[in-house]
Amino acid sequence: MYSHDTEIRVRYGETDQMGYLHHSNYALYYEAARVELMRALGFPYGEMEKAGILMPVLNLGCKFIGPVWYDELVTVKATILEMPTTRMKLLYEIFNEQGKKVNEGNTELCFVDANRRRPMRCPDNIAQLMKPHFK
Repeated sequence: MYSHDTEIRVRYGETDQMGYLHHSNYALYYEAARVELMRALGFPYGEMEKAGILMPVLNLGCKFIGPVWYDELVTVKATILEMPTTRMKLLYEIFNEQGKKVNEGNTELCFVDANRRRPMRCPDNIAQLMKPHFK
């Protein structure tokens, strides 16, 4: 298992009339955390794309537990649950400033060869970076 925390401050334009983080923005927060997780692992998305690797989202789930407010600094914890194959599954947990979990989500992505537009196994260089974090 590999995890990484990303802090995000809720901007005014991301909220609804009640001051809550609008539900449509949770997927963007998950994406921001996933991008930072891959950067921290040592293989940023930009490098993947230059290498001809795409990672489309196949599935997305989101469970609302509590409110997230305008101007609140939240922590999004992204976790790769198992060693990727052709697919990579992630869990996301969002914590408010008091450390209380206010949201939980998940995504499943697929490695795709950009030239062939076909699924592919997790590239060896990415697998090697992840291997130490999985038994």
